[in-house]
Amino acid sequence: MSEATPRVAIVTGAARGIGAATAKRLAADGFAVAVVDLDEAATKDTVQEIEGAGGRALGVGADVSDAEQVQAAVDRIAAELGAPVVLVNNAGVTRDNMLFKMTEVDWDVVMNVHLRGSFLMTRACQKHMVEAKWGRVVNLSSTSALGNRGQANYSAAKAGLQGFTKTLAIELGKFGVTANAIAPGFIQTEMTKATAERMGIPFEDFVKGAASQIPVARVGQPEDIAHLVSFFVSEGAGFVSGQVVYAAGGPRA
Repeated sequence: MSEATPRVAIVTGAARGIGAATAKRLAADGFAVAVVDLDEAATKDTVQEIEGAGGRALGVGADVSDAEQVQAAVDRIAAELGAPVVLVNNAGVTRDNMLFKMTEVDWDVVMNVHLRGSFLMTRACQKHMVEAKWGRVVNLSSTSALGNRGQANYSAAKAGLQGFTKTLAIELGKFGVTANAIAPGFIQTEMTKATAERMGIPFEDFVKGAASQIPVARVGQPEDIAHLVSFFVSEGAGFVSGQVVYAAGGPRA
């Protein structure tokens, strides 16, 4: 890509946490970045940081589980930034509970944001990638895909994203499009802070406890995941597709 015509990347759930770090990293890598989140106003800080560093960004509000909103968002991005050829499906929510307490709403909300949202966003963007004969899709899974107490919905959704990723790699590979998934372990974000609050544990103690179980002896930061996204969407990663990388500080973290 050149400075005159940068490739366009979309990052969902990019107002904070992993999404914000990824949007800023891709902007630093030379992409024009669409910062997508449920509330467009919430994207302001990420957009301003990117623009302040000399990058180009557009904040877009959309519910990724709503087909009409997704198509409208992608159309707007294509019109204002350019055709998106990189998509990072990061938007996510948790509705943790033990199975016997989990409601249908708890289940549906998590499935709709993670699985339906990734499907809708990818379906809307793949046309632009196929036309460009180049594209990158990165889906955010989780170590919870291996199973996690109190997360039947989240674990199922994150495992589903791995199967979705591998199928995308098979279907889109001949068009120069790769698809890969990242499965983070414990990442220090507002989401993990909220988990600690629900459990009644001080966040500092929650982080220390997690770090003590991780071989590299620390928890992950959003930038750790952004760095891996940067690799997957790079020109040099064109022969890497259909893979799931567990970014968790160790093999069992």
